Amino acid sequence: MRVAAIDCGTNSIRLLIADVDLATGSLVDVVRTMTVVRLGQGVDRTGEFAAEALQRTFAATDVYAAQCREHGVEAIRFVATSATRDARNREVFLSGVESRLGVAPEVISGAEEAALSFRGATGALDAAHDAPFLVVDLGGGSTEVVLGVTQPEAAHSMDVGCVRMTERHLAGDPPSDAQVAAAEADVHEAIDMAFAGVPVSQTRTLVGLAGTITTVTAHALGLPEYDRHAINGAVIPIDDAIRACDELLAASRTERAALGFMHPGRVDVIGAGALVWRTVMTRVRSAVVEAGGELPHVVTSEHDILDGIAFSAAERG
Repeated sequence: MRVAAIDCGTNSIRLLIADVDLATGSLVDVVRTMTVVRLGQGVDRTGEFAAEALQRTFAATDVYAAQCREHGVEAIRFVATSATRDARNREVFLSGVESRLGVAPEVISGAEEAALSFRGATGALDAAHDAPFLVVDLGGGSTEVVLGVTQPEAAHSMDVGCVRMTERHLAGDPPSDAQVAAAEADVHEAIDMAFAGVPVSQTRTLVGLAGTITTVTAHALGLPEYDRHAINGAVIPIDDAIRACDELLAASRTERAALGFMHPGRVDVIGAGALVWRTVMTRVRSAVVEAGGELPHVVTSEHDILDGIAFSAAERG
């Protein structure tokens, strides 16, 4: 079945058109694309979508609707996450999308977001990686952590992400030590709550997803430009990944913009995303080591919630 999966987050809206065979569990990309629309612009502060953010998102939805028609899509699932959960005027957004796409968007919970991310990521992992897997999906408004072997066994959605932390704390260029400390305090508080319910010390393989983490990986690999194939499945020593986070957080906007792999829509928020990812990696590794284990590496996946949405769309028919 040819399906379309659309993931509308706080920073970007993404489309996957894929041919899914549920009998074999295979998924073959037809189109996979992303547009930075910054739907969550100001939502953390105002509690509402800004008019210009809605316009950007509707314009991208029009383009995606045309691509779905062009490629003969049989089923569409449109999923909205953190920013839409938080916005009081979400009905304007939901009705605007439905009128353009012909399907009603689904505002999913953090728990379902985590489950879809886990399914998408682990379904494409190399068999050489050991379970349990801790999948971390770091978005613009929230970050999901989910632990499991073949399916999620514990999950938590944290209200920290690259857009939310940038708007809340990191106003400097580059951010000051005080701004960084305030953001770190927020992230540690969120991690404390998450790890109280998710036994991360059991982690054998840490898997990172989404644009912040793939961008950090590109930097850790020293890529001259963004290369999805080089990034997908990359196994990075955690110390190297942390060093890449440190460099991106300390860089000026001009320095970040000059990096060949940096998407223009991530330039102003990658520092906060790197701070979140650095803190999560450090805390997970500490928990594993304290439990007598080791966690020398992190695996990056380009397969994520979009793949999980596509499988679920095929199952619904």
